[in-house]
Amino acid sequence: MATMTHDEAVVVPPRSATGIAVALFSAVSFALSGALASPLLDAGWSAGAVVLVRIGLGALVVLPFGVVALRGRWSLLRRNLPLVLTYGLLAVAGAQFCYFSAVEYLEVGPALLIEYTAPAAVVVWLWLRHGQRPGRLTLLGAAVAALGLLLVLDVLAGFGLHAGGVAWALAAMVGAATYFVISADDTTGLPPITLAAGGLVVGGVALGLLGLVGVLPMAAETSTVTYADTEVEWWVPLVLLGLVTAALAYVAGIAAARLLGSRLASFVALSEVVAGVLWAWALLGELPGVWQLVGGLLVLLGVIGVKLGERSTPREIDALTPLA
Repeated sequence: MATMTHDEAVVVPPRSATGIAVALFSAVSFALSGALASPLLDAGWSAGAVVLVRIGLGALVVLPFGVVALRGRWSLLRRNLPLVLTYGLLAVAGAQFCYFSAVEYLEVGPALLIEYTAPAAVVVWLWLRHGQRPGRLTLLGAAVAALGLLLVLDVLAGFGLHAGGVAWALAAMVGAATYFVISADDTTGLPPITLAAGGLVVGGVALGLLGLVGVLPMAAETSTVTYADTEVEWWVPLVLLGLVTAALAYVAGIAAARLLGSRLASFVALSEVVAGVLWAWALLGELPGVWQLVGGLLVLLGVIGVKLGERSTPREIDALTPLA
């Protein structure tokens, strides 16, 4: 990760417009997962089963691209195996399972807003663990995000959200923070799409093994589910979860990072929070309360402040340079 301090001016070339469009597509795709999963959970599906299907289908689609990108350099994969395992267990399986567990008790909007305090958590981790002291703008952003989180938690009503749901959402935040930290490490030489494919495979295998030994409940139902007063077959949201919110979302996110650089791509990815609330409103009729909406806005503003407090690395500046 880059040292946290004030930004330096970076001129973004015209080709970044394409990158921003692709990054927005990725964020909107990721954001759809909560709204798609919620009726499945209500119908009797366990969070573990939903996540396993989503990650498994995503792995099947992304894996061939990851193998091609490796270009036969299997020693590179072996050397980075601990990183791939950590990514798969925490950033993929852990984050998604905890998020879907959270939406069993919370509406999609609050669950997503809590999870997306992860960038602020990354700042604290880098400060405490690596001594990378953040600048004033970063600290201000983290404070604003913390205030927003209190409002999202409905502190004015005595923390009216389900405690278990909040705990699961915070655990998902840890997984998301792990994702940001590992994804920013460009010193391994491992192609991003190979890391994504490896993480999806590891996450899927881990969830499958936990299900086989009975540690992770794997319940499934074949009854229809309802979205916006429309009944659909149970397999429809599962296919969308695997293909759209996993495979396409990951591939689009990687493409966006290559066009924009990791910093700007992650900045645009914050739109997932807003998109998640809109998907929940459109498909589930869920809309947070007024103070939770205010809190969500503060979380977004705070995280933007945190991001503006980062300093672009030379590699990220190079990624923003137009192709010859």
